[in-house]
Amino acid sequence: MKLLLLYAEFFKIGVFSIGGGLATLPFLYNLAARYGWIRAEQIGNFLAIAQSAPGAIGVNMAAQTGYAAAGFPGLVLAPLGLISPAIIVILLVSRILTAVKESTVVKAVFGGLRPAAAGLITAAGFGVIALSLYSGSAGRWYEDIRWKELVLFAVLFLLIWKFKKHPILYIAAAGTAGIFLGL
Repeated sequence: MKLLLLYAEFFKIGVFSIGGGLATLPFLYNLAARYGWIRAEQIGNFLAIAQSAPGAIGVNMAAQTGYAAAGFPGLVLAPLGLISPAIIVILLVSRILTAVKESTVVKAVFGGLRPAAAGLITAAGFGVIALSLYSGSAGRWYEDIRWKELVLFAVLFLLIWKFKKHPILYIAAAGTAGIFLGL
């Protein structure tokens, strides 16, 4: 029963996570709170692994969550649930969309979906920032800030923004800094 529920939950996530892998984060936080399959703190670690591993972020996150929830069968079913809606939609819509691509209704729907996707991704980004840089356990806001992580975040943000090198360089630099800073 747990496996069927896991598939169904990730199927729903696949239906509503418009905008890609980062848009799945609010749904994963909801799963963590509702079912206890994973802890909210694990999501940040899952995201770090998913972003540095080959493949789509959402699928990688689903695989990790599925494995944590139900072992190897969960590792298979969660990503399958996540991608099933996309496969169905692509099969159904591809034929219809070519026929109605100039429709004002279709253009309006996509015009509405773009801001929704941007909102989901932005909310997920702020959630990741909060998870990475704020502990929420000390009581006073300045004691809750993870200062080393905040400095590392700021330095990497500025380097990425200014130099625009390959992401693997920044991932390697962040991992190395994490070792030296004892993060």
